[in-house]
Amino acid sequence: MMKINVKLVGMFRIGRFNEKRLEYPSDARVFDIVEDLQLPKDVLGIILINGLHAGEQDSLKDGDALSLLPMLDGG
Repeated sequence: MMKINVKLVGMFRIGRFNEKRLEYPSDARVFDIVEDLQLPKDVLGIILINGLHAGEQDSLKDGDALSLLPMLDGG
């Protein structure tokens, strides 16, 4: 098992949390966490692992910081 620091931004926080340390299996990917938190994938915009852009299929390591942001709208 590994511990991941998960930060949710914008609408993803509604009914959830802002930032939390969660435990996942050592083979977890971003997709697994998005599924576990039941985030709407159709509005998933930016994924950051330790401040660097990442994708849903990227693997995570113990101690990683994962930030999930919805698509931004406006102009």
